[in-house]
This record gives sequence, C-alpha cells and structure tokens, in this order.
Amino acid sequence: MDLMQKLDLNAPNQPKNEVDEIMNMVQNQRLLHQETAESVTPNTSSKTAMNKKTKTLFITFVLVAVAAGVLTGFGANKLRKQKYVSDTTAVVATDATKIKNGDVFGVNDTSTFAQTAEGYLQKGGVDGEGSHTLLREGGSSQTVALTSSVVDLDQFVGMNIKIWGETNSAQKSGWFMDVGRVEVVNTQGESPAQSLE
Repeated sequence: MDLMQKLDLNAPNQPKNEVDEIMNMVQNQRLLHQETAESVTPNTSSKTAMNKKTKTLFITFVLVAVAAGVLTGFGANKLRKQKYVSDTTAVVATDATKIKNGDVFGVNDTSTFAQTAEGYLQKGGVDGEGSHTLLREGGSSQTVALTSSVVDLDQFVGMNIKIWGETNSAQKSGWFMDVGRVEVVNTQGESPAQSLE
C-alpha cells in the first residue's frame, strides 16, 4: 500500500482539513444564534402598549378595591351604630303617676349595666356621693349610692325598684353605681329598717 496519496484539489470527495470544519461550525452557530435572537426580540412598540394597558388595569383595580373597602367600612359602621342605638334606647316615663309595678325604664343593654341591686329609693346621696340612695336590707353597709345620666331617678323616689348599673369607685359609700336600667317592683315601697351604726 502506498502511504502517500496524491491530493487533487479539484476532486469533489476530498477530505477537508479539521480546522476548516471547525471554523465552518463556529460560523454556522453564530448565524443560527443571530437569527434566533432576532426572532425572539419583541416589538418594543407593542411592549410599551402592553405596559400602558397593564398599568391602567392595575390602577383601575386598586381604585375599585379602595372604594369597596371604604363603602364596606362605612356600611358596617352604620349597621353597628344602628344596633347600638336600638340596644341603648332609653324608655322614659312621661308622667310619674302613670308608673305601674313591673314597668321597665332605661336601656335594654344589660351587658354594659351588668350589676343589679334591689331596694327602696330615696333622694340624696351618701355624704354628697351620688344623687340618690338605694336602701337595702342589712343596714347602712348595704346602702348603694346612685347616679344616672340615662334614667331620671327622681320619678322613682319612694318606690321599691330593681336597678341594673355599673359599679364606680366609691369615696364615702360602700357601693356606688351608675344606673342604666330601672324596673319598678312596688310603687308603694317601704323603707327597710335601717340600724344606726
């Protein structure tokens, strides 16, 4: 066998040099990459239009959400106020002579005015504390000094009543209450026997 072959440059099936093949591959890859990049690059004018649409849609959504939140809060507040007003509506006697046993005056909300006491109502507080006094069985230690911004206690003086109230800190009396509700037990009340201690 002949180790040397004659190289004919005009022959079509001539083996090529490896360096030439690598150079052709690199050039083909560059062309392919350039074509791919051009086909993937978006049109900047449609991208800008898309951004404007997206921004407008986002701003509209935010404004609608804020408006819905404000309206929801406003409506909830109105409902809560309406419920509170109906729970705390005071029933006021117009004429003290028309008051009967079992009549209830003041607010319906017994959760705010949770403490109760029953006794005979007289005008005047305990050493200047309170506007009225509720006398109860057991002596002066059981006496309750009363005040009320909800119910006019003057119309119940001389009656046995049950009160619902909120305890306040007392300075001179054993118990000091702000009255929110009154139930008439007996319009012809009797003062309990009080021991002078």
